[in-house]
Amino acid sequence: MAKLVFGMNQSLDGYVDHTAFAPDPVLFRHFIEEAQGQAGSVYGRRIYEIMRYWDDDHPEWGAEERAFAAAWRNQPKWVVSRSLKSVGANAKLIEDDLEGTIRELKAEHDGEIEVAGPVLAQSLTELGLIDEYRIYLHPVVLGGGKPYFAGSRPSLRLTAYDRIGEDVIRLIYLPA
Repeated sequence: MAKLVFGMNQSLDGYVDHTAFAPDPVLFRHFIEEAQGQAGSVYGRRIYEIMRYWDDDHPEWGAEERAFAAAWRNQPKWVVSRSLKSVGANAKLIEDDLEGTIRELKAEHDGEIEVAGPVLAQSLTELGLIDEYRIYLHPVVLGGGKPYFAGSRPSLRLTAYDRIGEDVIRLIYLPA
């Protein structure tokens, strides 16, 4: 059975914004290795549209960007959206029965399935489907934006933490 993991970069004041801060080379390498080992990813519409950047090759990319793009393209993706009518390669659209579909995915796969997007994560949290939360805490204060927890914060228990690169601390929580 797969484990559903919600992990994102977060500012010190609790916000996620891919345009405000980016991973350093060490953290980016960590994300490449994670993507290479995942059983797949479940995306909300907004974050999926951002991640579609990795569908196309860019001439300015180095080896690390190409490695991440290859890992992202190779893994199965499920996109939760009522407004999208189609999705890209190696992706399937989830338009209804979120709970039933995610339960099936967890039962049919082994390993980790990434959850991407705080709004989607909140819905899955409310359904009791997220097995682990990973916060990649950056030393940045944004003062506003999209919070990591889109709704009420679930009851969590810290199970591990480590430093990745120079400035990021990864905090791993399980539902309490």
